[in-house]
Amino acid sequence: MSSTMRGMEPGKASNAVTQLRRGTLEYCVLALLRESQQYAYELVRCLAAIDGMVTSEGTIYPLLSRLRNEQLVETFWQESESGPPRRYYQLTQAGSDALAVFTTDWARFRDAVDSLLLPGADNGNRH
Repeated sequence: MSSTMRGMEPGKASNAVTQLRRGTLEYCVLALLRESQQYAYELVRCLAAIDGMVTSEGTIYPLLSRLRNEQLVETFWQESESGPPRRYYQLTQAGSDALAVFTTDWARFRDAVDSLLLPGADNGNRH
């Protein structure tokens, strides 16, 4: 069956990557906060430096607010040498637990997708 018959169009792969990014961004933020407490702009810079993870402050602030409301991160204010005080975010135990569960689930999901997409991979029971 052709890809257009299944509703897929050339160029839609980039939309799929966008959807994957949206679904995983919060866990990427939690992973960055596992390493160290950071303020929002630092998070944006770190994510922008990773291929495929480009984001903006307009995306990160609502995400951080939601993570805070869900008690996956907590915040504190710290004076800045180069301007006003900054709100720093750090991972809570609940955030660490959520990240651990996602990490396990992600590895299983990634391996399953790779087994289908990668040439020569053990594809199990393909039909």
